[in-house]
Formats: sequence, C-alpha cells, structure tokens
Amino acid sequence: MKEEQQPLHHHHHHQRRVTTKKLTKPTAYVILLLLSYALGYLSAPSFNSANPSSPRIPQATTITSATKSEFDQFRVTAQCADPVPSKLVRQTILDRLFNGTSPFDDFPPAHVSSLLRPKRIKGWGSNGAVFENLIRKVKPRTIIEVGTFLGASAIHMAELTRSLGLKTQILCLDDFRGWPGFRDRFRDIAMVNGDVMLLYQFMQNVVHVNMTEWVLPVPFSSGSGLVKLCEWGVLGDLIEVDAGHDFHSAWSDISRAYRILRPGGVIFGHDYFTAADNKGVRRAVDLFAKLNGLRVQLDGQHWVIDSA
Repeated sequence: MKEEQQPLHHHHHHQRRVTTKKLTKPTAYVILLLLSYALGYLSAPSFNSANPSSPRIPQATTITSATKSEFDQFRVTAQCADPVPSKLVRQTILDRLFNGTSPFDDFPPAHVSSLLRPKRIKGWGSNGAVFENLIRKVKPRTIIEVGTFLGASAIHMAELTRSLGLKTQILCLDDFRGWPGFRDRFRDIAMVNGDVMLLYQFMQNVVHVNMTEWVLPVPFSSGSGLVKLCEWGVLGDLIEVDAGHDFHSAWSDISRAYRILRPGGVIFGHDYFTAADNKGVRRAVDLFAKLNGLRVQLDGQHWVIDSA
C-alpha cells in the first residue's frame, strides 16, 4: 500500500533500479545479440522494386560464430538413409505409401466422382520462368514439391520435363487440407463430413492432363513427410518449398528439405517478396542461407539456393 502512495516519478525510478539488478550477464548478452541482429536487418538496403532482376538479395547483419551457436538448437541434424537410385524413387513411394499400387488406379472412387470438376487447376506464380530455367539447368530425375494445393506448378513442371525428354518423377508433399478459411475462396471444392476434397481434385487435375506417371501425391504434413523421405533415402535434385509462409513453418520446411537435396541440386520457393517478407519466407531464407554459407539468388518472385 505504501508503494501505491509514492510519487509516480519515484515509482519509476525504483522500477529501473530493480530491473538493472535483475539483469544477469547471460540475459544482457542475449538482449544485445537480438538488438544487434534487429539493427543490422533494419539497416540493410531494401529491395528495389524497379530492378527486380537484381542478382543478389539484401541480407541481414553478418552471422558470427557466436550467433551460429545460438541457433544450433534449431538445426536439423538427423542423418538420412543411403540415397535411393532415381529410377527406384517412384516404386519406393508406391511401396511405402500405397501398398505397391498407384493411387490413380480405378480413380476416382464412386463416392466422390460426382463432386469433382473435370479440371480445377489453380496456383500462384506457377508458370514463372524460374521453373524452365531450373529444369533446363539441373535436368532433374526427381523433383520434390513441398506445398502443392491443386497442383498447378507440379503439372507445369511435369509438362516441362516431358517436353524436354526427361524421365522425371515429381513428388507432391502436402496434407491436402488447405488452410483454415480457404473454402471461403474455393467454395466449389466439396466437403464430405468435414473432409475437403482437395486431394481428390488434385488427383483429378493430374488425370486430366495425363500426368499420372510423372506426378505422385505424398499426402502428409510437410514436417512429417520430409522426415520420412529422409529416413527412406528419397532425395530430390530440385526441391520447391511453397507451403507455410510464416517464419517458423518456412524455416522448418527449408531446413528439412535441404537435408534431402542431392549434392549439386537446387532448392527454391515462391513469395520471397510480400507485405510481411521480413517476418516470413524472406527472413527464413536469408537466415538459413547465412547460417549455412549459401548464396540466395532471385528469379522473378522466387528465391533460389544452388548447393553446387
């Protein structure tokens, strides 16, 4: 009760003394570290929208060895199994997930056939030049797409690889649940007992363009799916990461996806430039690249990291 009767300025002065006493050296170090990172990031030059073809991306402050140690707890360190030969990737997925048979056999099942549109292909940035540029460069035998939705970019990549005479298997890792509220924008995607027909419509799209030999769904969350691909030794020559766009989701997906990238392969993704790019994808990409000594390049709205 006495403290409440003290003058306001005296109360604040007292609070400052208490706070100062409670600050330990480790706490002060962490605060200084975070402040340094924030100031370095904010002082970095912003992206010049008038010159989107700039080959380099503004980066945050230099990552020191001390900073790296702070992030060690966030690293994904588990070792993957020996790589499965590219020619066996498709059968490995069929055996592991679909009892050895194609999920496209006898598709669609009778109870959903009337709920599907013949074609409902929708995506964002799914036909950018980056896809052809990277496919021509890498000539991938295995492409892994993390975040698929209705399959627009996967189908585009399948068409590109087929036109270039490549024997490429595309694995589409997605839980095919959309996101909370996505049916407000896609009411034509049916729902049965709470189950959205997103996986079935994706598969219908693949059937429509006759790409069932090129494209396979891996219908699990990006986190669990990437872990299993690692355990099974299923690696990608080209990996697209375009699932969750918040920092934590993007960081997790990029870290796990890079683990299953074949030596000399390329990992890339969309939405590097958004209204919240410093809080989501861009922040995760920049930090991952710096911590691993990698270089980030631009191709339109896509970020690209070449492991070569």
